[in-house]
Amino acid sequence: MNKQYLAAALLLAGLTSGYAYSAETVCEGKVDQLVFHADNSFLLKLSSVNTAVFFCNPEAVWTAPGTPYTTGPETCKMLYSAFLSAQMAGKSLSAVYFDGDDSKGNCQSFPNWGKVNIRHFVLTGN
Repeated sequence: MNKQYLAAALLLAGLTSGYAYSAETVCEGKVDQLVFHADNSFLLKLSSVNTAVFFCNPEAVWTAPGTPYTTGPETCKMLYSAFLSAQMAGKSLSAVYFDGDDSKGNCQSFPNWGKVNIRHFVLTGN
């Protein structure tokens, strides 16, 4: 009987401890919009995504609810520059990994004014 209680307690501890990860959404496409917002943050909209989403702040560490990943100010500036370069050159991003509670696992399901972390992106020569 004690083993059953111990097993149940361990199972419950395992379910309630650690970080609850949200969905990951991987999208591709051209940069349709690169937006600056007055709260000092940037938004990105790819051609395959339904709406622009907040992805970083160039003056502070960026966090998005539901993910342990963060984006520092220098990384934010690099991301903005890379996305602007891709947009100006007409290049497509072959993969952008969006993480956080507003990342619903589908490129057409982001909420308006969604807040995400960009964990990884791939810009190819095409």
